[in-house]
Amino acid sequence: MMMALAKVVLIAALGAVLVGYIFRERFDPESIRGKRVIVTGASTGIGEQLAYWYSRLGARVLITSRREAVLQQVVAKCKELGAQEAFYIPLDMSRFEDTSTLIQEAERRFGGLDYLVLNHIYSNYIHLWDETKFDQLQKVMDVNFRAYVALATYATPMLAKSSGSIGVVSSVAGQIPTPFLPPYCASKFALHGFFGSLRHDFAYQGYDISITEHIIGSINTTNAVEFSKAAFRSELFSTSAEDTAYRIMEGTTLRERKVFFPQYTRITMLRDFFPSLLDSAVRSAVQEGAVEKLKAPPK
Repeated sequence: MMMALAKVVLIAALGAVLVGYIFRERFDPESIRGKRVIVTGASTGIGEQLAYWYSRLGARVLITSRREAVLQQVVAKCKELGAQEAFYIPLDMSRFEDTSTLIQEAERRFGGLDYLVLNHIYSNYIHLWDETKFDQLQKVMDVNFRAYVALATYATPMLAKSSGSIGVVSSVAGQIPTPFLPPYCASKFALHGFFGSLRHDFAYQGYDISITEHIIGSINTTNAVEFSKAAFRSELFSTSAEDTAYRIMEGTTLRERKVFFPQYTRITMLRDFFPSLLDSAVRSAVQEGAVEKLKAPPK
């Protein structure tokens, strides 16, 4: 009986995916030209590729991360690719004052804002949870959650004037619990609660600001592979950062409510129907011997 029900639900979910894809509004690359864009976490990986996509389409971009030397290189390439303007500012998103500095810089450079793409994270170190991890929990929440809240809050007046959009880059780990990542999961789950509620508040205040939550799977960025190799199978990380960045840009521009990328991440929608089945699927991604490695004392 349960297997039959599972098949029905799976077929319905796949049908919804297909219908949504067929009738999805078409993205017009020309709509990006001249738009004022902030991308956080832009020195590498998905954030770097976002900066390049917006630049190719003629946007005005402001990027940030902690590493100034790398930001200089990214901005130079943005200009080569065709950005109308490209600027960087090195900031640390764990510092609350740096979040307001970023938004002030956008106002100073651009006089407004059209897209705020929140992509930065504190590295999701793999570990088994114990009492020694409380300090890391604070850092994770400060960077992965509090900074997102602050940036969106400070940017709201400019986005309200432009009928702009916020792109919130989240993760499968923000939809279903993932082993060895309790603080990271907590921060990503928190994002969906906050921005889902903020969407209501914008509506009540008459702000035409869209919020797109991006549910991203295993992407083959250097950081993702490096921090996950101790626990998860490497073949999971097959989707490129470039393709992921394009889908994030597209979904944010089209003002979609939620974006699942790659499409397999839609399986997270079954979490309330088959939680044990999803738990088994998640655990199957763990490498043999990973737990023993994580239990071993650090060298």
